[in-house]
Amino acid sequence: MEITLSDLNALVDGELLSGQPSQTITGFASLQEARGGDLSFFHDVRYQDRLLKTRATAVLVPQGLSAVPEGVACIAVADPSKSFERVVEKYGFQPLPFTVGVHPTAVIASTATYDPNRVSIGAHAVIEEGAVLGNEVEVGAGCFVGCRARIGAGSKLFAGATVHDQCLLGERVILHTGVVIGADGFGYEFDKGRHRKVRQAGIVQIDNDVEIGAGSTVDRARFGRTWIGEGTKIDNLVQIGHNVIVGKHCIIVACTAIAGSAQIGDYVVIAAQSGIAGHVEVGSQSRLGARSGVTKSLTGGQTYFGFPAVPAAQEKRRLASVNRLPQLMARVKELEQMMAKMSASSD
Repeated sequence: MEITLSDLNALVDGELLSGQPSQTITGFASLQEARGGDLSFFHDVRYQDRLLKTRATAVLVPQGLSAVPEGVACIAVADPSKSFERVVEKYGFQPLPFTVGVHPTAVIASTATYDPNRVSIGAHAVIEEGAVLGNEVEVGAGCFVGCRARIGAGSKLFAGATVHDQCLLGERVILHTGVVIGADGFGYEFDKGRHRKVRQAGIVQIDNDVEIGAGSTVDRARFGRTWIGEGTKIDNLVQIGHNVIVGKHCIIVACTAIAGSAQIGDYVVIAAQSGIAGHVEVGSQSRLGARSGVTKSLTGGQTYFGFPAVPAAQEKRRLASVNRLPQLMARVKELEQMMAKMSASSD
């Protein structure tokens, strides 16, 4: 890749504040990591020092920026982040386009329903009896689609993804490598000194436009369905237990675990490494900070932190109190010494 600043400026509809139109860029990087030839972007005042120290050849900056770094070509745009995305979309890594075809090593049951002229099935994929694939579905190498599972139009399973029996995927669902949909829920009863497995007879339903990151799992319901609502985006290494209901357009970040039968409302944001106990409800438009532990139901529309998760203002007061403990202990020690001296002098 090689693009001149004049061409770049035209692409992003910007204004060249510094640098020569004939200069070229050959790559992309963050402000910290950029080297000569790289393009970066600046859109957050918290990173002002990184902008001033960057070694990038060119940086997309917001309109109205008063001071530009010396020796760096700056292009002013309305939204540096979106403009950078536009450049990367055109000149950066390009995924392989959808290509119709069924690899000869794929194993497909005779009762599976699909149009071979409108799907893509990769090497060593397995499609079981009665499975249904919509048009423009892409099943990557080594994927498994179980009996009577249904995958909606335009969905994509990256290599090694698994959809177990009878699970339902809507349209434009994306499952990244290692995702497992419909493994048995973790259900046992302690009976006569042993853990007896409880049959998991339900399904998983994933609605339209859901994306699930690598290594994440959504367990089969004990009965009924485990349900992921439309537009929800799930990061890598997330565990969702049996009979969980996740609402529409939620964000669930890496290493979060949601226990069985919990209910998550719409537009909920759950930050990394959070844990949600079984059978609790998290109201719509809630926001959970990283490592939050939800042990009881939470009202919607608030931000929560901590373990157990409480409203953000309450947790901040608690943390402030904890941070003052060393000073309080020093003060108590000082007062104890003063009282000891007073007691000694009175004797």
